[in-house]
Amino acid sequence: MPDSNITISAGAGGVLPPPSEHTAGGLSIYKSGQGYYTRMGTVIGVSLTSMLGILWAWDYLKNLRITGVNELYVAAAGAIVIGGVITAITYYLVFVKPRTVDFLIATEGEMKKVNWSTRREIIGSTTAVITISVILAVYCWVLEIGFVAFFRLIKVLDS
Repeated sequence: MPDSNITISAGAGGVLPPPSEHTAGGLSIYKSGQGYYTRMGTVIGVSLTSMLGILWAWDYLKNLRITGVNELYVAAAGAIVIGGVITAITYYLVFVKPRTVDFLIATEGEMKKVNWSTRREIIGSTTAVITISVILAVYCWVLEIGFVAFFRLIKVLDS
């Protein structure tokens, strides 16, 4: 049976700890299999948001003039570079960096502990919010009509 306390020499007298399943080496996924839904939700959210930014950059870069280069190539290259940078940063933060990965895993664990509302409670709450919103809108509309009538009466507003 192999010794589990093997140390790897780092040269010049330094010693590295044995590799652990909880450390991310290079760009490997840290704690893979944990925090799946929060990781995917984060990736989807960043992707949707960054697509809008990339579309804006595409539009901006279409107007950039470089002698001898087609504007379409400039816009495409810029959008690809920006998308690649965002993808690399997102991958690092969501899958490799231990601090953010641990946060996402802890978040998913807390979400599992939450006592989620039932369908009936959600429908009741939504109905109450919509009803109150309609009542407030009608109240504001009636109040506005009253103010308009009053200000027309005292000749502040023209008829």
